[in-house]
Amino acid sequence: MPKTILGIGAHYDDCIFGISGTLLKAVRKGHRVVIYTLIGDYSNWKPVAGREKELVEGTIEICKDYGVEMRFGTFAEMNFDFNTEAKKVVSEAVADILPDIAFMHWPRDVHSDHEVASQLSKVALRHGDRLLSSEAADKWYGPARIYQYDNGPWHTEGFEPDTYYDVSDVWVESTEWIGKLMALVQNKTYDPKIVDPAVKVREVLLAYRGAACGIDYAEAFRAGNAYAQDIL
Repeated sequence: MPKTILGIGAHYDDCIFGISGTLLKAVRKGHRVVIYTLIGDYSNWKPVAGREKELVEGTIEICKDYGVEMRFGTFAEMNFDFNTEAKKVVSEAVADILPDIAFMHWPRDVHSDHEVASQLSKVALRHGDRLLSSEAADKWYGPARIYQYDNGPWHTEGFEPDTYYDVSDVWVESTEWIGKLMALVQNKTYDPKIVDPAVKVREVLLAYRGAACGIDYAEAFRAGNAYAQDIL
């Protein structure tokens, strides 16, 4: 049966950098795939000054090309916190999407937006019904599995994965996806011959994760709980 797969990130590119291969494989399997990005207001982010709406609309279109529904929240960078109001907002989004499997930020990160997003995601995915109206709470259910992902060097701290997923067969597509987003931010036409630094970092990271489990490229996760695996 098709499942609903949800990736939650703070910024427009977090899930695409961290778990794009996994999301692409979910699309190939016929699952519904949604990315929920908490920050939808980029008016205070200098790299896209005056083009913040273009960034949001362009990201939605690029994700659509890969079979993924991108949803943006209303928060702005550094303008949201771990409080009751924000917990309700994220819980309402999760209740509307109703994921069967969810991915969220690892809680320790140099970027404070990532850390807050992780805290809010944890509450919304596990206990969101406590923050909803009685009618919405009756329909709410938490995902069967939750996985935490990292955003690579210069961001994630202390990440030790316990789950690896082979994304070698979608490596080219996932690399193209993040490359197109970086070109959008820079207001340039995407050129596959020009390798963005973010793409280089991602290749090193996923090659390292792949080497850890004996494959070419892998995305790595920390399971939200200990999940029994069928190993025979």
